[in-house]
Amino acid sequence: MTVLVSIVIFLASSLFVYVLVTLIGLIKKVWLNPIRVQDLMRSQGINGPSYRFLHGNTKEIISMRRETMGKAMDEISHDIFPRILPHVHSWAKIYGANFLNWYGPQAQLVVTEAELVKEILNNKDENYPKIDLEGYAKKLLGDGLSSSKGQKWARMRKIANNVFHAESLKNMIPAMITSVETMLEKWKEYEGKEIEVFEEFRILTSEIISRTAFGSSYMEGKNIFDMLMKLTLIVSRNAHKIKVPGISRFLMSNDEIESEKLEQGIRDCVVQIITKRETEQRFRTDFLGKLLEANQDTDQNKRISVEDITDECKTFYFAGHETSTSSLAWTVLLLSMHQDWQEKARNEVIEVFGQSNPSPDSIGRLKIMTMIIEESLRLYCPVPAIKRKVEKQVKLGKITLPPETELYISLLALHHDPNIWGEDVHLFRPERFEQGVVKATNNNPVAFLPFGFGPRTCVGLNFAMTEAKIALSMILQRYRLILSPTYIHSPVQVFMVRPQHGVRVILQKL
Repeated sequence: MTVLVSIVIFLASSLFVYVLVTLIGLIKKVWLNPIRVQDLMRSQGINGPSYRFLHGNTKEIISMRRETMGKAMDEISHDIFPRILPHVHSWAKIYGANFLNWYGPQAQLVVTEAELVKEILNNKDENYPKIDLEGYAKKLLGDGLSSSKGQKWARMRKIANNVFHAESLKNMIPAMITSVETMLEKWKEYEGKEIEVFEEFRILTSEIISRTAFGSSYMEGKNIFDMLMKLTLIVSRNAHKIKVPGISRFLMSNDEIESEKLEQGIRDCVVQIITKRETEQRFRTDFLGKLLEANQDTDQNKRISVEDITDECKTFYFAGHETSTSSLAWTVLLLSMHQDWQEKARNEVIEVFGQSNPSPDSIGRLKIMTMIIEESLRLYCPVPAIKRKVEKQVKLGKITLPPETELYISLLALHHDPNIWGEDVHLFRPERFEQGVVKATNNNPVAFLPFGFGPRTCVGLNFAMTEAKIALSMILQRYRLILSPTYIHSPVQVFMVRPQHGVRVILQKL
């Protein structure tokens, strides 16, 4: 009996100690550490909205975003920074270009100063790695090229570089042209009528990435795209929701249950595509082919797993169509609003290609088209912000950052900064890019970041630009685009910046 009592007392004591240690750790994380960091940053002149227990500033951010994006804009204005990132726009005015806010108990230094952004993204001493994806975002992108780090990132980046280099890109152009031709064949029934192009471009870019990177088709990957879009919506609506440490893990929401099903469904579909490819008798040099080659590498240190392949496929299926869809839709909106630039672009296309399809060797001659696309990416940058972190104490400019600080870089803030672009910053003026990005940004190229900057510049940059030039050239050869009177201007952020109600134009056959 005495032994039993002793055991009970020991277990009770152990449980008490465990609860006490957990409670102390929790108090340190959600209260003491935020107060310490806040005081440290304020002592260096870095201010911001005060930390709120558990939620940080997320409730304020959600409220501000709900107010700005809750209804359509009264008129078509390209001044979308205060609409998409209202907290950054508002707090930068109050607290300065760089300020501290809180994502739950996580400290975030919001950076809108170009020189500091350049220092972060150059990452010379590897002080500013990517953040670790968690929760829904992890299910969406896994540990693919966009989020992986270190040797794994270097290995995957090398594979991607081998697939998307200039000569390989030329070989993808026929597939891009065929995909656009298929879309335009369907458009014949809308001649003289209204058409919503955002959804059209979503299917087009899905088809192109399926053909060029995976040797399949949109229909074969349709389930993957559909599940990715559902998962994207879940990520977006939970972006600023904070889970209570130590409690949330025991309570699964409907979104968590659904996201797990979607994650498994995407993996199953990718594995089916891999299995189908493995039964083929010939080797392909597309992205999937190179991944499978790495999966069978005789050097165990270089070999990648099926999970690695799945994560890379998810990343490229998602990034390969989502950003391009957004970019094409906004560019068509701008061209339909500015008939003078549409005519300039059309004249250039006719001069370079005539009525023939774009040729690989001549796409680089589309200077006006490039200017138009770049100005569209500036005004409507698909990715409005990116994150980095510091794992140890580092010096950023004159600011000493404590360990585990997140860095929130607002691309929209840079793209819409009148101090960089001039007082006409919110106007569509492609001519600002006539002499290149350096001249357009007043010798500050880090102020234009639609594809990132530094060593982690998007590997698909040339792919996306070529895809856009081909699609727009072939459209302009056939149609004059006129903005429909039914168009509703309502930019929103659903992971990417997209038109909430699509982009509706009238196709006037030439």
